[in-house]
Amino acid sequence: MRVQVVSFHCVLKNSLGQIISSSFNHDVVTTPASTADEGQALPGFIEGLQGLREGERKQISVSADRAYGFYDPALLVRVPRSALSGGKKMKVGDEVKGFRAKGDSMRVYRVVSADQSFVFLEGNHPLAGQDLVFDVEVTSFREETDPETKMNFLC
Repeated sequence: MRVQVVSFHCVLKNSLGQIISSSFNHDVVTTPASTADEGQALPGFIEGLQGLREGERKQISVSADRAYGFYDPALLVRVPRSALSGGKKMKVGDEVKGFRAKGDSMRVYRVVSADQSFVFLEGNHPLAGQDLVFDVEVTSFREETDPETKMNFLC
């Protein structure tokens, strides 16, 4: 199967049917299932988009391991403010780029809690550990003509 470029409307729900978000996504590059897991975000979702054409609707259920992965408690770390550049001014919601916890690769962490001396950083994606349901309506579809850049998206 060839690489496809799909634009779509999307409503994202959790497995209980609660709406998490909705969006309109332009020119999302999808790859054949054989390569969908190779460093691609949301491989289960991208695989579910395969073969859809303009005007089609589909509900795509994606298990946590094929979405944002399972929640890893080791990615919640307590760090002294003094160990971080700008740590004294950090507040809940701030992001720390380029931080690396023990044994982990470099990733973006979010400040989820803070006191006078420490910040608690969360390295898991906010939807980690959740099975997701995507209600999709394709608004345009085409075969890829030249190698195109994958777009980051979240419904």
